[in-house]
Amino acid sequence: MASDDDMEDYGFDYSDEEQEEQDIDIENQYYNSKGMIQTNLEGALAGFTQVVEMEQEKTEWGFKALKQTVKLYCQMGRYKEMMDAYRKMLTYIKSAVTRNYSEKCISNIMDYVSSSVSQNFSLLQEFYQTTLRANEKAKNERLWFKTNLKLCKIYFDVGEYARMSKILKELHNSCKREDGTYDHNKGTQLLEIYAIEIQMYTKTKNNIKLKQLYKKSLTVKSAIPHPRIMGIIHECGGKMHMVEHQWVEATTDFFEAFKNYDEAGNQRRIQCLKYLVLANMLMESEVNPFDGQEAKSYKNDPEILVMTNLIAAYQRNEILEFEEILKNNRGTIMDDPFIRNYIEDLLRNIRTQVLLKLIKPYTRIKISFISKELNVPEQDVEQLLVSLILDNKIQGHIDQVNRILECYDRSKGMKKYNVVDKWNTQLKSLYKTICKRVA
Repeated sequence: MASDDDMEDYGFDYSDEEQEEQDIDIENQYYNSKGMIQTNLEGALAGFTQVVEMEQEKTEWGFKALKQTVKLYCQMGRYKEMMDAYRKMLTYIKSAVTRNYSEKCISNIMDYVSSSVSQNFSLLQEFYQTTLRANEKAKNERLWFKTNLKLCKIYFDVGEYARMSKILKELHNSCKREDGTYDHNKGTQLLEIYAIEIQMYTKTKNNIKLKQLYKKSLTVKSAIPHPRIMGIIHECGGKMHMVEHQWVEATTDFFEAFKNYDEAGNQRRIQCLKYLVLANMLMESEVNPFDGQEAKSYKNDPEILVMTNLIAAYQRNEILEFEEILKNNRGTIMDDPFIRNYIEDLLRNIRTQVLLKLIKPYTRIKISFISKELNVPEQDVEQLLVSLILDNKIQGHIDQVNRILECYDRSKGMKKYNVVDKWNTQLKSLYKTICKRVA
């Protein structure tokens, strides 16, 4: 009987049947290893390693095994081994798997790692840069674009705006034609770039650049962006309008941001709903934003319930209740720096409304009395009165000696002015008559 060595001497090769059996063995080994993930992580890792070792050449099963290995090492916090497995996996993308499949898998892994180690910026930076280096040979433009966007987000989170700007420039160039004009077929990619760039200008408070970019983003029509992208753009637009005290425009943008985040299932919808309530109060609208169909279902959300109570107190001019809600819910309201920036504006608005209502029946009223009713120091009351007098919302003056606001009837004041004006006209006429007679 011929030995194995004799068979090799005669140049026998594996038959198709033997190759198929080997492929089946590898496939079985992969699924057996995958079945152990929930009960035996070390056993699953060993099994996936064996899948790779069983390959005579790189195949889809080795790629899948390494993909699972990367995720398991990430889950276990063994990041050095995770990176080693990831580098090995990336060697498969050029020939072992299809372009679309490799792009999909790598994108999923990047999302998985990003969410798992979101605060480990140095690891994420290494992860994305490793992906970019591997892609230099594969030359997958979409993967290059997605990876650079994620790397850009890392630099944004750590405040590395110079590095971020460099990547943004490359991303912009990738959306341009040879003549330097933007390719209308890449509108979706361009909006993604605008979204991260708008966040950068919002963070750095560069309102001039922000306004320019915001307007540009609204002119991109040849795009089918993810609703999350439009949510980001409209949220930043709302914040931009708030800085300029354009409350109506801010309300519109925050509402659009809320709707887009809601469609995307993104938790930023709750935050944008808070901002919508804030802008709605600042524009002194009598319409409750929670009366709308889109926001009604969130009315009883624990975080939103505080805002609904706040807007109810605001619309009733219940200043003590309003301040009590702010005081008792600092974690929900005051811990957000953006909302905190506008609390003084809100308090000024509600104090103004209460003050105007309070002084209406009087011609003379003590500042100490107003201070007690508004629950603010007399000095703050006086400053508020001065600004309201200058804005012609109050007709009167402050008696500094007796600490009294003296109001007068505007109609009486106008009558007095008209009489003086008539007298002045008559004097001019008399002067002209006398001059003619003397001449």
